[in-house]
Amino acid sequence: MGHVIVVGAGQAGSSCVAKLRNGGFDGEVTLIGAEPVPPYQRPPLSKAYLLGDMSLERLFLRPEAFYADKRVTLRMGTEIESVDTAARTVTLPGETLSYDELVLTTGSTPNRLPASIGGNLEGVFVVRDLADVDAMAPRFKQGAKVLIVGGGYIGLEAASVAAKLGLDVVLVEMADRILQRVAAPETSDFFRALHRGHGVDIREGVGLDRLLGEGAVSGARLTDGTEIAADFVIVGVGIRPGVALAEAAGIEIDNGIKVDAQGRTSAPHVWAAGDCTSFPYRGGRIRLESVPNAIDQAEVVAENIMGAGKDYVAKPWFWSDQYDVKLQIAGLNSGYDRVVTRRVAADSVGFWYYRGEELVAVDAMNDPRGYMVGKRLIEAGRSPDPMAIADPATDLKALLKA
Repeated sequence: MGHVIVVGAGQAGSSCVAKLRNGGFDGEVTLIGAEPVPPYQRPPLSKAYLLGDMSLERLFLRPEAFYADKRVTLRMGTEIESVDTAARTVTLPGETLSYDELVLTTGSTPNRLPASIGGNLEGVFVVRDLADVDAMAPRFKQGAKVLIVGGGYIGLEAASVAAKLGLDVVLVEMADRILQRVAAPETSDFFRALHRGHGVDIREGVGLDRLLGEGAVSGARLTDGTEIAADFVIVGVGIRPGVALAEAAGIEIDNGIKVDAQGRTSAPHVWAAGDCTSFPYRGGRIRLESVPNAIDQAEVVAENIMGAGKDYVAKPWFWSDQYDVKLQIAGLNSGYDRVVTRRVAADSVGFWYYRGEELVAVDAMNDPRGYMVGKRLIEAGRSPDPMAIADPATDLKALLKA
């Protein structure tokens, strides 16, 4: 049945090879990853793992024995040098492998600060992989001063861990408010109050001018002229899709590796899935940075390699854990023009996004029922009366039957 090579050993890569084998694919399967460990969960890195609540073994998506049992060849700690789509080969250091089908699950790469403003100083970290977190973990000591650059979910999650461990935390966000790119002002207000209640110094509308220090970071100068001391810095200023390998191979790029509805790239016999891709969605194209998307899209690609001819229909959902708050997000809020607040308890609230009369997304804080009902309504294309949503006496489950 041929040889399938999957490049990128994260959530999407692991899901793809598992689906191939569980779906009855009997050919050769090789999973190649740049990191020296088997595929693991990334979301807990900046939370449970950094807090010491989760061991390395529990991070692994599947036991290493799974791959041997399923006859998946693991090539960890291996960088791909190039892909030749005409010859159907991938070149590794000192070796060339032939494939019948190639799947690119190359994920994403965190943006870093420029060296010109101190981004290459010792003690400046990003949060993306195991090595990043292992390198910064020893610095999480009570009383240490940490500067977090970026008020998105990565920065806020890092701030929550640091505050829980007793560090002195300053977070700077150059936009007018934290979460400005991804959430409504109501959600920003909720998390700002949450973090300030835990002692985090959040500064909005101010950026980083430059980091200070000789060799190692010792502080920062902000764009408003103030200077702050810092023992280390965590940078959370977004990610970019991992397209370098595909682009060098001449594969079409469009805000990620461009794939069709079934996961095919512009090159024959080359597929892609996960954070690295952009794909058709409701008449346009989107790129989703989420674990559920990585799993679901990779599994559809595996099915299509086996001849299913199945379109991937994204059902966007996300989550974030900060202190004792679990945020669950259903849908995409782009283009919203109204936010309806549903508060069911002091520590439980939901913000429901409408675009005209259409429900497009829900942010649910410690409100799993609101999240689940909202997700099902969005997926079914149903939009309840906003007044009913705002009334805490409304039985949400009844809305599913209406």
